[in-house]
Amino acid sequence: MFRKILLAEDLGSISHGIAQILEERSGIKEIQQSQYCDEAYLKFRKAFKDGKPFELLITDLSFKDSHRDRELTSGVELIKAVKEIKEDTKIIMYSMEDRPAKIKSFFADYQINAFVNKGRNGLNELIQSVREVFNDNSYLSPALASSINKNNSFELKDYDVLLLKHLAKGLTQEEIGVYFKKQRISPSSTSSIEKRLNALKFNFKAKNAVHLISMTKDLGLL
Repeated sequence: MFRKILLAEDLGSISHGIAQILEERSGIKEIQQSQYCDEAYLKFRKAFKDGKPFELLITDLSFKDSHRDRELTSGVELIKAVKEIKEDTKIIMYSMEDRPAKIKSFFADYQINAFVNKGRNGLNELIQSVREVFNDNSYLSPALASSINKNNSFELKDYDVLLLKHLAKGLTQEEIGVYFKKQRISPSSTSSIEKRLNALKFNFKAKNAVHLISMTKDLGLL
Protein backbone atom coordinates (compact mmCIF):
# COMPACT_ATOMS: atom_id res chain seq x y z
CA MET A 1 0.00 0.00 0.00
CA PHE A 2 1.03 3.62 -0.45
CA ARG A 3 3.24 4.89 2.34
CA LYS A 4 3.00 8.63 1.77
CA ILE A 5 0.13 10.61 0.23
CA LEU A 6 -0.85 14.25 -0.14
CA LEU A 7 -4.47 15.32 0.29
CA ALA A 8 -5.62 18.67 -1.15
CA GLU A 9 -9.12 19.62 0.04
CA ASP A 10 -10.29 23.10 1.01
CA LEU A 11 -12.84 21.98 3.61
CA GLY A 12 -11.05 20.94 6.78
CA SER A 13 -13.84 18.68 8.03
CA ILE A 14 -13.85 16.68 4.79
CA SER A 15 -10.07 16.54 4.67
CA HIS A 16 -9.77 15.23 8.23
CA GLY A 17 -12.52 12.68 7.59
CA ILE A 18 -10.75 11.37 4.51
CA ALA A 19 -7.41 11.16 6.28
CA GLN A 20 -8.91 9.30 9.22
CA ILE A 21 -10.73 6.70 7.15
CA LEU A 22 -7.70 6.15 4.91
CA GLU A 23 -5.53 5.50 7.92
CA GLU A 24 -8.08 3.18 9.54
CA ARG A 25 -9.04 1.15 6.49
CA SER A 26 -5.94 1.28 4.31
CA GLY A 27 -3.19 1.50 6.90
CA ILE A 28 -1.60 4.57 5.33
CA LYS A 29 0.42 6.25 8.06
CA GLU A 30 1.72 9.43 6.45
CA ILE A 31 -1.08 11.59 5.10
CA GLN A 32 -0.33 15.28 4.75
CA GLN A 33 -3.23 17.68 4.24
CA SER A 34 -3.49 21.07 2.53
CA GLN A 35 -6.45 23.39 2.14
CA TYR A 36 -4.78 25.44 -0.60
CA CYS A 37 -3.32 24.33 -3.93
CA ASP A 38 -0.23 26.49 -3.53
CA GLU A 39 0.45 25.00 -0.13
CA ALA A 40 -0.01 21.47 -1.48
CA TYR A 41 2.39 22.23 -4.33
CA LEU A 42 5.07 23.54 -1.95
CA LYS A 43 4.75 20.42 0.21
CA PHE A 44 5.03 18.21 -2.86
CA ARG A 45 8.07 20.07 -4.18
CA LYS A 46 9.85 19.99 -0.83
CA ALA A 47 9.22 16.28 -0.36
CA PHE A 48 10.61 15.59 -3.83
CA LYS A 49 13.72 17.69 -3.20
CA ASP A 50 14.25 15.90 0.12
CA GLY A 51 14.21 12.56 -1.68
CA LYS A 52 10.99 11.50 0.06
CA PRO A 53 8.35 12.14 -2.61
CA PHE A 54 4.62 11.66 -2.24
CA GLU A 55 3.40 8.56 -4.03
CA LEU A 56 -0.21 9.68 -4.42
CA LEU A 57 -2.07 12.98 -4.70
CA ILE A 58 -5.77 13.10 -3.85
CA THR A 59 -7.26 16.42 -4.83
CA ASP A 60 -10.58 18.19 -5.19
CA LEU A 61 -11.30 19.93 -8.48
CA SER A 62 -12.54 23.30 -7.25
CA PHE A 63 -11.27 25.39 -4.34
CA LYS A 64 -13.13 28.32 -2.81
CA ASP A 65 -11.76 31.84 -3.15
CA SER A 66 -9.86 33.11 -0.15
CA HIS A 67 -8.12 36.26 1.08
CA ARG A 68 -4.77 34.72 0.22
CA ASP A 69 -2.94 35.53 -3.01
CA ARG A 70 -2.95 32.36 -5.08
CA GLU A 71 -1.07 31.16 -8.13
CA LEU A 72 -2.72 27.73 -8.31
CA THR A 73 -6.48 27.98 -7.95
CA SER A 74 -7.83 24.59 -8.99
CA GLY A 75 -7.16 20.88 -8.76
CA VAL A 76 -6.31 20.79 -12.47
CA GLU A 77 -3.63 23.46 -12.03
CA LEU A 78 -2.23 21.58 -9.05
CA ILE A 79 -2.11 18.32 -11.01
CA LYS A 80 -0.25 19.96 -13.90
CA ALA A 81 2.26 21.54 -11.50
CA VAL A 82 2.83 18.25 -9.67
CA LYS A 83 3.26 16.35 -12.96
CA GLU A 84 5.99 18.78 -13.98
CA ILE A 85 7.94 17.77 -10.88
CA LYS A 86 7.22 14.04 -10.94
CA GLU A 87 5.39 12.88 -14.04
CA ASP A 88 4.51 9.40 -12.77
CA THR A 89 2.75 10.63 -9.62
CA LYS A 90 -0.50 8.76 -9.08
CA ILE A 91 -3.54 11.07 -9.08
CA ILE A 92 -7.04 10.62 -7.68
CA MET A 93 -9.57 13.39 -8.24
CA TYR A 94 -12.34 13.59 -5.62
CA SER A 95 -15.03 16.02 -6.76
CA MET A 96 -18.70 16.89 -7.20
CA GLU A 97 -18.18 17.18 -10.98
CA ASP A 98 -20.51 14.82 -12.85
CA ARG A 99 -20.34 15.91 -16.51
CA PRO A 100 -19.23 12.88 -18.56
CA ALA A 101 -17.18 14.80 -21.13
CA LYS A 102 -15.34 16.77 -18.46
CA ILE A 103 -14.47 13.63 -16.51
CA LYS A 104 -13.24 11.88 -19.66
CA SER A 105 -11.02 14.86 -20.38
CA PHE A 106 -9.35 14.58 -16.96
CA PHE A 107 -8.21 11.05 -17.81
CA ALA A 108 -7.22 11.92 -21.38
CA ASP A 109 -5.62 15.32 -20.86
CA TYR A 110 -4.14 15.09 -17.37
CA GLN A 111 -3.57 11.33 -17.04
CA ILE A 112 -5.35 11.02 -13.70
CA ASN A 113 -5.66 7.48 -12.37
CA ALA A 114 -9.06 7.72 -10.71
CA PHE A 115 -12.09 9.94 -10.41
CA VAL A 116 -14.39 9.59 -7.41
CA ASN A 117 -17.64 11.47 -7.07
CA LYS A 118 -18.39 13.16 -3.74
CA GLY A 119 -21.69 11.38 -3.39
CA ARG A 120 -23.41 9.12 -0.90
CA ASN A 121 -20.83 6.36 -1.37
CA GLY A 122 -17.93 8.72 -1.94
CA LEU A 123 -15.70 7.68 0.96
CA ASN A 124 -16.15 3.95 0.32
CA GLU A 125 -15.40 4.49 -3.36
CA LEU A 126 -12.37 6.59 -2.45
CA ILE A 127 -10.96 3.73 -0.36
CA GLN A 128 -11.54 1.34 -3.25
CA SER A 129 -9.94 3.76 -5.71
CA VAL A 130 -6.77 4.00 -3.60
CA ARG A 131 -6.44 0.21 -3.65
CA GLU A 132 -7.06 0.02 -7.40
CA VAL A 133 -4.58 2.79 -8.19
CA PHE A 134 -1.96 1.18 -5.96
CA ASN A 135 -2.35 -1.96 -8.09
CA ASP A 136 -1.83 0.12 -11.26
CA ASN A 137 -5.50 0.07 -12.22
CA SER A 138 -7.72 3.03 -13.04
CA TYR A 139 -10.96 3.72 -11.21
CA LEU A 140 -14.16 5.63 -11.85
CA SER A 141 -17.22 5.83 -9.60
CA PRO A 142 -19.75 3.24 -10.90
CA ALA A 143 -22.57 5.76 -11.36
CA LEU A 144 -20.31 7.99 -13.42
CA ALA A 145 -19.01 5.07 -15.45
CA SER A 146 -22.59 4.14 -16.35
CA SER A 147 -23.36 7.72 -17.37
CA ILE A 148 -20.24 7.99 -19.51
CA ASN A 149 -21.00 4.69 -21.25
CA LYS A 150 -24.46 5.99 -22.17
CA ASN A 151 -22.97 9.16 -23.61
CA ASN A 152 -20.42 7.18 -25.63
CA SER A 153 -23.18 6.19 -28.06
CA PHE A 154 -22.76 9.56 -29.77
CA GLU A 155 -19.48 11.44 -29.95
CA LEU A 156 -19.13 15.01 -31.15
CA LYS A 157 -16.71 15.47 -34.04
CA ASP A 158 -14.35 18.46 -34.27
CA TYR A 159 -16.64 19.79 -37.01
CA ASP A 160 -19.63 19.63 -34.65
CA VAL A 161 -17.82 21.47 -31.87
CA LEU A 162 -16.75 24.22 -34.27
CA LEU A 163 -20.28 24.47 -35.64
CA LEU A 164 -21.85 24.74 -32.18
CA LYS A 165 -19.27 27.28 -30.98
CA HIS A 166 -20.08 29.61 -33.87
CA LEU A 167 -23.79 29.08 -33.33
CA ALA A 168 -23.32 29.95 -29.66
CA LYS A 169 -21.66 33.22 -30.74
CA GLY A 170 -24.89 34.20 -32.50
CA LEU A 171 -23.92 33.45 -36.08
CA THR A 172 -26.65 32.27 -38.45
CA GLN A 173 -26.32 29.07 -40.43
CA GLU A 174 -25.67 31.14 -43.55
CA GLU A 175 -22.89 33.11 -41.80
CA ILE A 176 -21.33 29.91 -40.51
CA GLY A 177 -21.40 28.51 -44.04
CA VAL A 178 -19.57 31.55 -45.38
CA TYR A 179 -16.94 31.25 -42.64
CA PHE A 180 -16.47 27.52 -43.25
CA LYS A 181 -16.08 28.11 -46.98
CA LYS A 182 -13.39 30.75 -46.39
CA GLN A 183 -11.56 28.42 -44.01
CA ARG A 184 -12.00 25.48 -46.41
CA ILE A 185 -13.97 23.54 -43.82
CA SER A 186 -16.26 20.97 -45.37
CA PRO A 187 -19.19 20.68 -45.63
CA SER A 188 -19.92 24.40 -45.82
CA SER A 189 -23.27 24.60 -47.59
CA THR A 190 -26.24 25.92 -45.61
CA SER A 191 -28.23 22.76 -46.31
CA SER A 192 -25.39 20.53 -44.98
CA ILE A 193 -25.05 22.64 -41.85
CA GLU A 194 -28.81 22.48 -41.27
CA LYS A 195 -28.80 18.68 -41.67
CA ARG A 196 -25.95 18.31 -39.18
CA LEU A 197 -27.66 20.54 -36.64
CA ASN A 198 -30.85 18.50 -37.00
CA ALA A 199 -28.86 15.31 -36.42
CA LEU A 200 -27.28 16.82 -33.30
CA LYS A 201 -30.65 17.96 -31.97
CA PHE A 202 -32.08 14.48 -32.56
CA ASN A 203 -29.20 12.68 -30.81
CA PHE A 204 -29.19 15.03 -27.83
CA LYS A 205 -33.00 15.22 -27.76
CA ALA A 206 -32.79 19.00 -27.90
CA LYS A 207 -35.91 21.04 -28.68
CA ASN A 208 -34.08 23.71 -30.64
CA ALA A 209 -30.62 25.15 -31.31
CA VAL A 210 -30.55 27.14 -28.07
CA HIS A 211 -31.46 24.02 -26.08
CA LEU A 212 -28.77 22.06 -27.96
CA ILE A 213 -26.07 24.59 -27.09
CA SER A 214 -27.19 24.63 -23.45
CA MET A 215 -27.11 20.82 -23.22
CA THR A 216 -23.68 20.45 -24.78
CA LYS A 217 -22.30 23.14 -22.47
CA ASP A 218 -23.76 21.37 -19.45
CA LEU A 219 -22.12 18.14 -20.58
CA GLY A 220 -18.80 19.94 -20.84
CA LEU A 221 -18.59 19.44 -24.60
CA LEU A 222 -18.25 23.17 -25.35
